[in-house]
Amino acid sequence: MSETWIGIIGLLALFALLGMRMPVAIVMMLIGVVGIWVLNSWDAAMSTLADEAWVIVSNYEFIVIPLFILMGNFASISGMSRDLYGAAYSWFGHWRGGLASATIAACAGFAALSGSSVASAVTMGRVALPEMKRYKYSDRLATGAIAAGGTLGILIPPSTGFIIYAILVEESIGRLFLAGVLPGLLLTVLFMISIAIMTRINPKLGPAGERSTMKERAESLTQAGPMLFIVLITIGGIYTGIFTPTEAAAVGAMLAFLLAFIRGRVNANSTSRVMLQTVRTTCLAFFILIGAHIFNPFMALTEIPSDLAAILIGAELPRTVIMLIIMTAYIVLGTFLEGFAMLVLTLPIIHPLILELGYDSIWFGVVIVIVIEMGLISPPVGVNVFVVKGIAEDVPLKEIFAGIIPFWIAMAICLVILLAFPEIALFLPDTMIESFD
Repeated sequence: MSETWIGIIGLLALFALLGMRMPVAIVMMLIGVVGIWVLNSWDAAMSTLADEAWVIVSNYEFIVIPLFILMGNFASISGMSRDLYGAAYSWFGHWRGGLASATIAACAGFAALSGSSVASAVTMGRVALPEMKRYKYSDRLATGAIAAGGTLGILIPPSTGFIIYAILVEESIGRLFLAGVLPGLLLTVLFMISIAIMTRINPKLGPAGERSTMKERAESLTQAGPMLFIVLITIGGIYTGIFTPTEAAAVGAMLAFLLAFIRGRVNANSTSRVMLQTVRTTCLAFFILIGAHIFNPFMALTEIPSDLAAILIGAELPRTVIMLIIMTAYIVLGTFLEGFAMLVLTLPIIHPLILELGYDSIWFGVVIVIVIEMGLISPPVGVNVFVVKGIAEDVPLKEIFAGIIPFWIAMAICLVILLAFPEIALFLPDTMIESFD
């Protein structure tokens, strides 16, 4: 039996085990070890299992993962989400659909601290949904805005999605963070334009709220100032070369802790909760990374990535068409696979093809994160939709799915813009000042 057929059998077994609800990390380790054993030897399989696990847990650069997770958790308990929403509401609340636009803006701000789509959707949903219900917003618009706004958590840096991507394809975490800034702002604006169009067509979807005075707006910005300061220090420090991403994560975590402490939110219970959540999320991320680094050598031995590249390139399809095929496949996978799992399962196959087609790896990282975002809100099993359903228990799922359609279209438009103008993603990384350890 050829290496390619063994690889295909391994992939079929992988998806079968995932369908049986086995954890993705364990499945990748199991398939990787058995595959390397069959294609090489038992000693090679055991050596890969031991070596790759040690490389992941002992790599200093990977400490960026728990540090940014810790920063997001301290930001959550500090009450920053309410400050962000209050500031956004004071500026946009008097528009038709202003509360929904404020939710999007606040999600973008919180994304710059959390790095997680689920965390952004849950945190901002608990703050924004009661307000939109009070102003009699359509359930469709309210839940759709929360689900879509939450997806910004893995696009606007610091993004755990970018960190995982960078580790898997050996790219610069700092360059990927900066690459996500302008596309993240672009997508935020497109979401708000979608809300404006919807409420212009049907004003009953989102009635205008009260207009805030300039004094109230200034006070709201003062309240949100600490968050802006933390973002400026971390992302600005990476851009100017003052910090490495790891150093920026440490500084950001310390500043978030100090903010929570000054506000009186740090106590034994909250600290214990923050640390436990950080350890759990970090262990999950590292476990998945170890599984990916055992699965990847198996994929390389099967030669499936090179065979796939040869088939698609040999078909002489325009590279844009091939990219659209890849994006469609990711959207479909995203409806039932978690974002991390999708990255680690597919990048060993897809990334060599992307390089063969001549696309920039940093640019593709941004594109693939947006496509994963689309999967997070796509039926039938969009993860973020079910997260929002847990907050809005009285809203039928079909209403939430209907509510995300305009935002899904906005994401598609964003992808088209990035395909036409890749410089949007590459401008900041190309002008950044590299830091020195």
